[in-house]
Amino acid sequence: MFDIVGKRYWYFGFSALIVIPGLIALFAFGLPLAIDFTGGSLLQLEFSQSVGISTAQIKTIYATNAPELDDPLVQTSGERGLLVRSKSMDVETKNAIEADIRDEYGDFTELRFESVGPSVGAQVANRASVAVALAAAGILLYIAWAFRHVPNPFRYAVCAIIAMLHDVGVVVGLAAIFGRVFGWEVDALFLTALLTVIGFSVHDSIVVFDRIRENIGRHRGDSFENIVNHSIIQTLDRSINTQLTVVFALTALALFGGITIRHFVVWLLIGIVSGTYSSIFNASPLLVAWENGELTGWFRRWRGQQVPA
Repeated sequence: MFDIVGKRYWYFGFSALIVIPGLIALFAFGLPLAIDFTGGSLLQLEFSQSVGISTAQIKTIYATNAPELDDPLVQTSGERGLLVRSKSMDVETKNAIEADIRDEYGDFTELRFESVGPSVGAQVANRASVAVALAAAGILLYIAWAFRHVPNPFRYAVCAIIAMLHDVGVVVGLAAIFGRVFGWEVDALFLTALLTVIGFSVHDSIVVFDRIRENIGRHRGDSFENIVNHSIIQTLDRSINTQLTVVFALTALALFGGITIRHFVVWLLIGIVSGTYSSIFNASPLLVAWENGELTGWFRRWRGQQVPA
């Protein structure tokens, strides 16, 4: 039988290699917040025929009509789609910009125009933080209650939350890196993806924990480490097969779903893959390390105390 739990420190180390660079980028560069959080305007157009859109020309049009809009984020979708994010502008400025774009590239349809003030953006950011915190607290309390009949039920809850934070760290860290490298921004859909990833991550962990709870009663004479490893193997096929169906669907959406949801789908894809990994290779092995007293040893070494042999 494959010994997943016995190699737990390899998996912990691999997770650290993934999460730490993202956290460094997060603290160094911060998250590239979109207008949903900072305030600004978004203009989405679709041209009636294929045109070769120059992002530099679009930026020039913006700067010509309003000098304060000299650095908009311009994205194209195929040969007909245009998406521009900029600082806030009024309807008159928007109409003047659209007139210049129409003169340059021909007729188009305005698909979307949104303008968000800075105060609204700050309110969205605050509510986003509260939503994530409440989700974590609710999950913690629910798992502790659901596993109340097994020894140390609170440990199951904490390990599920740590695995969840691992997945959040992966997504947020990559968002900071992608924002720096590719110019991707974090908008309200990113928050939706993050909450969805939290749900998937905890669900995967609970599937394994529930099998551990069943096997504790069935294999009373076996060690806890063997019970956990056996439980992971039993649920491995279900976890991977379930997530693969989601991954295939999300991959198709990322490739063919259009520019407006592409970033959202990519964050979901990354988070769900990370959630599958963390539920199998982090949450349950971490529970074993805690039950074996290894976490106490880590804490003592961190404080400089001698650990008993």
